[in-house]
Amino acid sequence: MKSRSPGAWSTAAFLLALSPGAPAHAHAGLPETSNVTLRRGHPEDFFSGTTFGAVISRDSGKTWRWVCPDAMGYGGWRPEAYVWRETGDILAATGSALLHSPDAGCTWRTHPFFKATWVTGLAAHPTDDRVFHAVTGRPGLANGVYRSDDGGETWTATPLLRTGLELNAVRVSPVDPRRLYVSGVSDNALVVLRSDDAGETWQEFPHALPELLRPYALTVVAVDPVDVDGVWVRVSAQGYTHLLRSEDGGRTLTQVTVLDDTFINMDLSSDGGTAWVGTLNYFFMGASTGPLERQPLPTGNACVLRDGETLYGCGSTWLHDWALARSTDQGRTWEHIFALYEIQGTQLCPRGTPVRDLCPARWPQLAEQLGAPLYPDGGVEEPPRPDAGTPDAGGPDTGAPDAGTSDAGGAPGEPPAGPKSGGCAAAAGPALPLLLLLSSLLPRRRGPRRPHP
Repeated sequence: MKSRSPGAWSTAAFLLALSPGAPAHAHAGLPETSNVTLRRGHPEDFFSGTTFGAVISRDSGKTWRWVCPDAMGYGGWRPEAYVWRETGDILAATGSALLHSPDAGCTWRTHPFFKATWVTGLAAHPTDDRVFHAVTGRPGLANGVYRSDDGGETWTATPLLRTGLELNAVRVSPVDPRRLYVSGVSDNALVVLRSDDAGETWQEFPHALPELLRPYALTVVAVDPVDVDGVWVRVSAQGYTHLLRSEDGGRTLTQVTVLDDTFINMDLSSDGGTAWVGTLNYFFMGASTGPLERQPLPTGNACVLRDGETLYGCGSTWLHDWALARSTDQGRTWEHIFALYEIQGTQLCPRGTPVRDLCPARWPQLAEQLGAPLYPDGGVEEPPRPDAGTPDAGGPDTGAPDAGTSDAGGAPGEPPAGPKSGGCAAAAGPALPLLLLLSSLLPRRRGPRRPHP
């Protein structure tokens, strides 16, 4: 593992501690990873959302390249998670729009079908690469659940579509894909809704949660991998995150744990017996029925993804020298995959694509902040057209890992108003000037200069 100068990091920590009004979070407004997705059927392909766009690797994490947010076009509504199809298409719900890249991250567009509403959640079918469900949650409009059977190209509304309903998340059971769970607000009541027939009919379960003071943002976050009736939700109240579990398909909820931190995401072991939870500052593990115990690593923006028996976790480069790592012992120890200062310039895309046209000019400033290699051309070469994957033959992708489920993070009914950033949106705030000073103090890493043709 590569390491930084202890003296520089001590100085950085000291400066951030002195920042007037600086947030108490681990990242303190610094660039961070916030989620990770594997391409379905291609475990060598990684896509990680960040607070500064995204980074992508096509070689099992050996090299990483940057996709700038301007090229992705999501504005202030940063996705909480992405889904990378076997075909190469990448999709994400931003909380405002449905993002789609048809060429593995070089070209991005927002889907015109959802132009008038807010796409707050997206879920992929566990085995059929063509099937997606999306939910909407724009106040004042009719909201509901939509289905796509062609990889997100076209969408149709399910019977669950009405005014007074604002949804924030959707999950598909890996045991029985006909079982869908969605969450949100129905006529000002916190609700979990369930379908047993792929969205044709729905049951609605309101949850007043009288034991909590002014609860809001009830959100479905996980479904049991072996029990179709097992579902986990989180709800916010009085500055705490309450993690709750249902064993009867969402009818009743039992508290698992209370977290004094901002929830990022969670995942479950293949047998459903172990839960991992990432928060803005910490990582927790324990029995899926609770209690959960805080782990030494990762710290800072600790997302988690299970693929088979391997865990992938986000962490803070600024705190423990890696931004993404893997664990093969259920999160007890972690193997470094990459740190932010190892990003090798911008994503290699053909001329005429948004990433090629916009990102290289923006790379030098970010590279300076990260201490990453700086190339005069932004690290860009003219590549052949990227391998976006095999053509969509229309058949199911059996046995492939569920690469991800995306929610917008901010739920209808939550007190803060206005656009919400998904994941762990680290606001720059008063720490930004110190970040620039910090970058001047940290040791620079320089890769070899690329030869001029």
